[in-house]
Amino acid sequence: MSLHPVSRPRRALLQLSLGVVAALAGAAQAAEEVSLLNVSYDVSREFYKDYNAAFAAHWQKTSGEVLTLKQSHGGSSKQARSVAEGLEADVITMNQANDIDILHDRGGLIPADWAKRLPNNSAPTTSVSVILVRKGNPLKILDWTDLGRSGVSVIIPNPKTSGNGRYTYLAAWGAALKNGVSPAAAQALAERIFRNVPVLDGGGRGATTTFAQRKIGDALVTFESEVPLIQREFGDDFDVIYPRWTVLAENPVSVVDKVVDKRGTRKQAEAYLRHLWSPEGQTIAAKHALRPRDPKVLAAYAKAFPKVGTFTIDEVFGGWKKAQKDHFDDGGLYDQVILRAKQK
Repeated sequence: MSLHPVSRPRRALLQLSLGVVAALAGAAQAAEEVSLLNVSYDVSREFYKDYNAAFAAHWQKTSGEVLTLKQSHGGSSKQARSVAEGLEADVITMNQANDIDILHDRGGLIPADWAKRLPNNSAPTTSVSVILVRKGNPLKILDWTDLGRSGVSVIIPNPKTSGNGRYTYLAAWGAALKNGVSPAAAQALAERIFRNVPVLDGGGRGATTTFAQRKIGDALVTFESEVPLIQREFGDDFDVIYPRWTVLAENPVSVVDKVVDKRGTRKQAEAYLRHLWSPEGQTIAAKHALRPRDPKVLAAYAKAFPKVGTFTIDEVFGGWKKAQKDHFDDGGLYDQVILRAKQK
């Protein structure tokens, strides 16, 4: 039997069919390539860089879907406002609940009870505020009161724009209360400390650069989780001081409901956040000096997390909404502290 060559019309039809199949295959592949944007606070970028790589691999293995993960970092309040004003974040990961609450308050992007959707009030990790001093601690800085001494220069990010800055302010104020002094004395300590601040950077990373690279200031207040990064980047020229009392910084997360429903990414975004509580997610957090919630992971990294007296914003200040209203809204106690600090 002889084989007849394919006629030109049939050959053209065959090529067209193959082209359609290839196009459909390409479209299917493109449909499987989904992206998520995580809008986060300033000093979390290294953690999420590693976590994103791990989660993308996990997601592709378990779902077969290619997931592109994008990050945006900056001063926490500025980041939260950007999302409230239209930046399409699929998830928001902050260092205080107040900067997630505004997504409900300023546009109903999330439900009011968003914190109840995941364990630990939707905060998979914690950290504490610590004091970083020059090697050898030449000024013998041991506690918050020492930051208010005459002649001590302190680097703190701006509490109006930075969660790190707000935690610092509340850490000093709350520690004073825990040590038994009056609210008036706690305010006076805050005034002395902020009188010693030469520059208020917009976020934690800017404050780190001022202290470690520009070598301005005798002390930097930052999160415990930031210290290893500072030491890796700028050398071991610093000592870490754990005050007698310090604030427990809880790092909450949320899906941005209106965005994920619009983009069709709810399934991926919810899985992305849930995986933060997995052993893999908790271990990556611990490696980045974030205190994990998982007791087993915490025990495995116990040497990295010294025991220290801590208090929460809920315990001492009645929660973030009340702390925001009392201290950081225009005309609040923080504005009074800054005004008096400049006058003296």
